[in-house]
Parts: sequence; structure tokens; C-alpha cells
Amino acid sequence: MEGVNVGDRIKLEITDISSEGMGVGKYEGFTFFVHGGIIGDVVYIEVLEIKKKFGIGRVVGILEKSPYRDEPQCQHFYQCDGCQLQNLAYEKQLEFKKNRVINSLMRIGKIEDILVMDTIGMDYPYRYRNKVEFQVGKDYKIGFFKKGTHTVVPVEKSIIQDEIVDDILIIMKKFMKKYKVDGYDKKSKKGIIKNLLIRTTKENKAMVVIVTKDEYFPHKKELIEMLTYSGNTVVSIYQNINKNDKLVTLGPRDIKLYGEDRVLDHIGEYKFLISPKSFFQVNHEQTKVLYDQVVEYLNLTGNEVVADLYCGIGTISIYISKHVRKVYGVEVVKEAIEDARENLKLNNIDNVEFILGKSEDVLPKLNEKGIKIDAIVVDPPRKGLDKSLIYSIIEASPQRIAYVSCNPSTLARDLGYLVEEGYKVVEVQPVDMFPHTTHVECVTLMSRVKK
Repeated sequence: MEGVNVGDRIKLEITDISSEGMGVGKYEGFTFFVHGGIIGDVVYIEVLEIKKKFGIGRVVGILEKSPYRDEPQCQHFYQCDGCQLQNLAYEKQLEFKKNRVINSLMRIGKIEDILVMDTIGMDYPYRYRNKVEFQVGKDYKIGFFKKGTHTVVPVEKSIIQDEIVDDILIIMKKFMKKYKVDGYDKKSKKGIIKNLLIRTTKENKAMVVIVTKDEYFPHKKELIEMLTYSGNTVVSIYQNINKNDKLVTLGPRDIKLYGEDRVLDHIGEYKFLISPKSFFQVNHEQTKVLYDQVVEYLNLTGNEVVADLYCGIGTISIYISKHVRKVYGVEVVKEAIEDARENLKLNNIDNVEFILGKSEDVLPKLNEKGIKIDAIVVDPPRKGLDKSLIYSIIEASPQRIAYVSCNPSTLARDLGYLVEEGYKVVEVQPVDMFPHTTHVECVTLMSRVKK
């Protein structure tokens, strides 16, 4: 852009929010994405970058404060990258997430005139996370990455995580300093602890997983004593070995140091055993809302045969089991299927069968056996559905599909494919699983309109 250079300060009105949670405004027709900008603000920004089609800046002064601007409740907000929207009024966050879904469906899926419901929020949108992954760095730092960097910002406590986690953090920091067990530094390759993963349950129990660069982990006995001294909250402690320096928290090997192999948790009336690597939704309250929506959308009568694809440890399969005749849960990860079968026994359910394999391979085999699938539930990872699975779903020709998604972009892409092949989008229900972040979960109901 002519006339504006990096380092300049310009006046800008923030008129929108980007999918990453940045403020959006235009200066002489040129778009700027602004760190710290809230829709409705009039601000001075410092220009940080100028690209061909847009610029990036940060707020350095507020001339007119937006009515939607909230004071962040967390002292680490302006440094930490854990929450992006904590300075935006919660009602506006819910509206932003609904609009993000609508925009993705129209722009990527080329689908219009869809009924997208208001985002279902939380009465108390704090202290909701039952799983937290911390970065650990040199000088005994435990926290999250600073925005836009790989520098660890030390965190004393976070208002979106369980209070139990705050207490465990204090103990871990005391242990590291007392016994000189430092965090790992990628540049120097020195240090021991790379990450810290903590899971908490509805019954206020905790699993602690300490991720190390190799098997060497001194003073394990002392750590166990410190974590378990004050009561019976910490019921499981693991060491995980991750020799890879990529941004993947857990490595392939787990070593149990103390207590239970798995922790017991609940969704509604159902019990689930959770291991260090289990996929389990991070928000107890909203997971039940999400799964109830799946049941409602499928309009189950008790006679249906349902396929639950990407079933993980069996949470959705087990949750919907009392509403159907039969559920086939399909998952490609062997350990997840083993956990799913354990969870089946735990809940005394006999109308669910878990199958190890790729969903695109299993669906045709069920069809070959003469098993007619009335409805399908999919809950894929962020990358969405594999194209080969979409073909298998179309071939199976279920009357209804409930698509649970954590990524509006891949959801829109996949819905576009399914619409082309004879399905229509009936309704989309966003659910706020991650308050104060840009993430949004959705349940979408699709029905078959033609063969």
C-alpha cells in the first residue's frame, strides 16, 4: 500500500472479526488485521506488516471504546495464546461463532439459505477445561506459548481450566526448582521436561502426564510424594517419552509411575475410562449438550441401525445406544477401540459393536453382510472426512447424517460434496465448547433427498 509503511501509526475503525479473532478494519480501502482490536472500536494502530493484499497491526491507543469490549479476567491474556476472545463480550463471542459457521458454509461449501441456529453458550463460561497441555521451558517455566512465538509464558493459573490444575501447577514448579529438574530447551537440547498434560474428572480426580525427552527422569519418587501428599486428588501419574521435537505433545511410549491405569469420567449417565492418549471432549457440560443434539437431530425411535464413524473410545456410540436398535462404532486406532470395548463392559451395554478399521472400508463390508444403515454419525478430526469415506457414505445411503465438526472450513467443504450427491442440509447447531477462543463445534443434520 502506498503512503503507509511499517512502524507508522494510523487511525482505524474495527468493523469485523477475523476467524483467528483479530480485529478487521480498512484504511483508504486497504484491509488491516489488528491484534487487540474489537469490533466497534476506533483505534490507533501501529503497522507491523504490509503485504500485497492486507496489512497487520496492533492497537496502541483506543479513541472510542467498543460496547462489546470486556476486561479480560485472566492476567496472562495479552501475552498468552490460549484464549483469543477474552476481551470480547461473551454474547458477541457466541454471535461471532455463528457467523463464522455461516460464512464458511457460503464461501467454501457454496451452500446458502441454511438454518444456522444461535450458538448454545454456557451460563458460566469459565473453569470448563478438563484437559490442559502446558509447554515447559528452561528456567523452570510452565505455561503457554506467547502469541506468535515459541517462547513459553509462565502461567500461575488460568480461569478456563479446573482449579485442581492450578494446584498441580504450583506443586510441579516447586518440584522442578527444588530438585533442579529443568524444562527442555530445543535450541540447546538441554533440560528434561518438555510438556505437562493434566486431565481432571467430574469427581475432582486428576491424571498427570509428564512428557520428557527420553527415559531419564530423576527424583520421580519425590515428585509422586509431592503430588499425592495433600490428599487423593491425583490418582494417576505417567511419564511419557517424546524424542521428537515437533509440536506434538505426546510420544509413543507411556510409563506409569503411580496409581490407576486410567481415570474414570462421565458424560450424562455413562462412565468412561480415560488413558493419557484418549480423545475425550474437554468440556463436560457442553459435551452433553452436543450429544443430546445428535440424538435430537437423528429423531431416533429405537428401531434404527446407526454407524458411528471416528468413534474413538466410544463416547457417542454408548451415549446414543439406548435410543437405537444397534450401533456400529468404527475407529482406525487400535488402542481407542480397546478402550471403547472396555467402556462398553463398564456400562453393561449389549447393542453396540466396535470395529477396528477404516470407516471407508468397514461401511461397504456391513452393506455386503446385508446390514442396512439407517443413520450415520461422523465426528472427524479437524481435517474433516476423507474423500473415500464420503463415497462410502453415499454408497451406504443413510436416511440421515449427523456431522459433528470442530472445524467450520472442512465441515463446509464436506457438506458441499454431500449436497452434490443428493443430501440436503436441514439445520446446523453451533455449540460453544471452547469459550473465549475462536474454536466452534457444530452438529449438522443432513437428510437424503434422492438416491
